Amino acid sequence: MAARRSLGRQFGWLWAAYAVSAYGSGFGFGALPLIAVLVLDASPAQVSALSAVGPAVGALIALPLGPWVEFRRKRPVMIAMDLARFAVMMTIPIAYAFGLLSFVQLLVVSVVVAAAKIAFNAACGAYLRELVRPDDLLVANARFESTTWSSIAVGPPLGGAAIGLFGPVTTVMADALSYLFSALAVTAVRGREEPPQRTDKRRVRASELLDGWRHLLAHPGLRALYVNQLLVGGLIMATEPLLAVLMLRELGFPPWQYGLAFAAPCVGGLIGSRLAPRVVARYGQHRILRTVGTLRAIWLIGLAFVQPGAAGLATVIAVELAIIISMSLYNPVLATYRLEHTPKDRIARTLSAWSISSSASIAILSALGGLLASATSPRTAITIAGLLILASPLLLPRRQHSAPVPDLELATTRAQPQAAVPVKPIKEAINN
Repeated sequence: MAARRSLGRQFGWLWAAYAVSAYGSGFGFGALPLIAVLVLDASPAQVSALSAVGPAVGALIALPLGPWVEFRRKRPVMIAMDLARFAVMMTIPIAYAFGLLSFVQLLVVSVVVAAAKIAFNAACGAYLRELVRPDDLLVANARFESTTWSSIAVGPPLGGAAIGLFGPVTTVMADALSYLFSALAVTAVRGREEPPQRTDKRRVRASELLDGWRHLLAHPGLRALYVNQLLVGGLIMATEPLLAVLMLRELGFPPWQYGLAFAAPCVGGLIGSRLAPRVVARYGQHRILRTVGTLRAIWLIGLAFVQPGAAGLATVIAVELAIIISMSLYNPVLATYRLEHTPKDRIARTLSAWSISSSASIAILSALGGLLASATSPRTAITIAGLLILASPLLLPRRQHSAPVPDLELATTRAQPQAAVPVKPIKEAINN
């Protein structure tokens, strides 16, 4: 078997930074709500607030960070966001050790981590476009996507075992240290990064806060994909707590089967992300966005037919596997399209706007789903979500839009010193 396609040592360090923080987050998945329940005896309302209000407030704080990230070197921003997350999360085990831990502290940590994540991802996306050649963007995004799903599959079960063996703050410490190691990996990325240029030397203006949304809504292709993603992502995430209530409370599944139903299908994330470069090379970017974007929408309704017993568990696993394969194939193609169709001087603001909108969409649709489930039943709410999402393919772009010529010329000029590498077959193109 031929060697895997290399994107260079500098990308390797960036990928390592992404991987270590992703696995740390997977290992610490759900740690804050768990600590709130086990250590602070928090009420259900407090746990819900920790899961919803913290990220929502973090998204609001991240709003002015988009322009701030845009006009600064991206590598120092990523390092600063990693160190900020490391510092704020380490306050939890320290406070726990001295008996000073409080719910307000958990809420503050949740807010800071959410805001720093948005800023980090915006800087990382902009930096990735500078680091790799245009024809390598899809392969790079596919490797990030593969890492995300593998961390979700492996991290939570290991984190749960660690909490049982070593106590409730163990996974928080591991997650915090992962951000420190991520910062060290980003530091190892070498090469001079030119400072972003702007003619206006004043501080960030109020009008710049909305530039990311202006670009998303002005570009026909991005506008369609943006609205589609808000609806699809929000509806899929809104069904997760409803499915938990349906399986654990109404159908009587034990917790380990519920965990298995979500952990096992994550292997589909490796399948879809590995397929992305090959299928785009064969069928084209636009066709994959249309076809796989449609496939993402047809599976969710299957969760409305879950029944008790082994058949019900198999149904959940099959539906989740189909959704995850579709999402993991679609996501890197979408991420590549978004970078290709966004001007260089607006990438961070566009990515920030996208992340903030996604958080808001998930929060709103999850709240509406909860209200609907309270008025009817979790199964009814899941059914309605499954029916609504079937209309989402109508929002996908109907025709292909070419990327901005000036940016492609700049990217091609930047890539000229390196030899072009063709996309290889799937078993050779990506090996994580």
